[in-house]
Amino acid sequence: MARSQSQYHCQSCGAVAPKWTGRCDSCGAWNSLVEERNEAASGPLRRAAGRKITLHPLQAEQAAAPPPRWQTGMAEFDRVTGGGIVPGSALLIGGDPGIGKSTLLLQIVCRLAAAGQAAAYISGEESADQVRMRAARLGLANAPAGLAAATNAADIAETVRGADRLDLVIIDSIQTMYLPGLESAPGTVSQVRAAAQMLISAAKSSGAAVIFVGHVTKDGAIAGPRVLEHMVDCVLHFEGDRSHHFRILRGIKNRFGPTDEIGVFEMGEAGLAEVANPSELFLADRRQAVAGAAVFAGIEGSRPVLVEIEALVAPSSLASPRRNVVGWEAGRLAMLCAVLEARCGVPLSGRDIFLNVAGGLRISEPAADLAVAAALISSVTGRPLPERAVFFGEVALSAELRPVSQAETRLKEAAKLGFATGYLPLGRKKLALPKSIQAMGAENLSELIELLGGMV
Repeated sequence: MARSQSQYHCQSCGAVAPKWTGRCDSCGAWNSLVEERNEAASGPLRRAAGRKITLHPLQAEQAAAPPPRWQTGMAEFDRVTGGGIVPGSALLIGGDPGIGKSTLLLQIVCRLAAAGQAAAYISGEESADQVRMRAARLGLANAPAGLAAATNAADIAETVRGADRLDLVIIDSIQTMYLPGLESAPGTVSQVRAAAQMLISAAKSSGAAVIFVGHVTKDGAIAGPRVLEHMVDCVLHFEGDRSHHFRILRGIKNRFGPTDEIGVFEMGEAGLAEVANPSELFLADRRQAVAGAAVFAGIEGSRPVLVEIEALVAPSSLASPRRNVVGWEAGRLAMLCAVLEARCGVPLSGRDIFLNVAGGLRISEPAADLAVAAALISSVTGRPLPERAVFFGEVALSAELRPVSQAETRLKEAAKLGFATGYLPLGRKKLALPKSIQAMGAENLSELIELLGGMV
């Protein structure tokens, strides 16, 4: 005998509440609780029968071979996934609407199909004719890939388990999938969780890889329950600004490879093209002798990336000066401004500060502190920074500079692109650098200001 229970699930964070309230207690979202019913077993049926599992020794008799992978033919995508798609794995890719998720996955499906893999693209948002039109526009109309328009997760799972072997299945998107046995509407927490679980189970039992497309919220996080990110093996974020012509694919979670790896693509008429050297792309439109512009030598995953950081400090007529940041942490900028004014006497209070990472790249590592400080100092003094110079280093609250990892890799990338000077914190380790670049070390921000010509 089963009885029906009613629970309220938050559509923003997936939290469960026993009764409806206007505001979710977990994430604070308003009007996000939706009633969902589930059947709960009562009485003796709650105690399900089980079987004893077999425990195997941790140490294998033979060294386990690395998992086989399917190369997609797109080196940037393979880099982010750790070398290719692992059979039987589940991937989740999210991004803003119109950023190019469907275009990228359609290119991957067609390339794998052309290489002899059985790949299928299943769309829950577009009809089959619409997908064909997009493939024809990208020059992929002749690819031997499967195509279907379906939203019933049970039907798709049965197709994956069927006699016709499938190597890769694209689900675009998971928010449109549903199970007829659940009363809730497609896109709710229960439907997304149950549909994803059924599709992942079908893919792992048949050895096929499945890639889910996920919608994102206003904050940029993947919509739906957080448990969805725990269910999959790899979580990818597709970043970028639609006003720019390039996109960044970033690995957030990967059970088969490194995380925080990025792949850079350029959007063109024929779809997404790979960018082998992102630093050249980010610095392509850079102009010399501009006050407030500094080149940051960063590390994204395992590759060095050079990007320009722009700062503008202007007098403010407001009681609370503005602090607008694009591509960096606003809290970190506030901390750095306080250190510059309190420790080094840089006049920043009562002024508007605008900071931008050129090209739409988002930087999260603390090594960008020194480049941001140099850009702010240059904007205040009105003097351009030295030509062909890069900056990197972490700034402490005492204004001291702390060394960061992979300094040699950063400077070698800068030397490859024609830079002659690198400003960085002094470290105990002697760096092996190319002859074409010189390292300028400083212990604190005051020494950096003197190296840049002072505040006069």
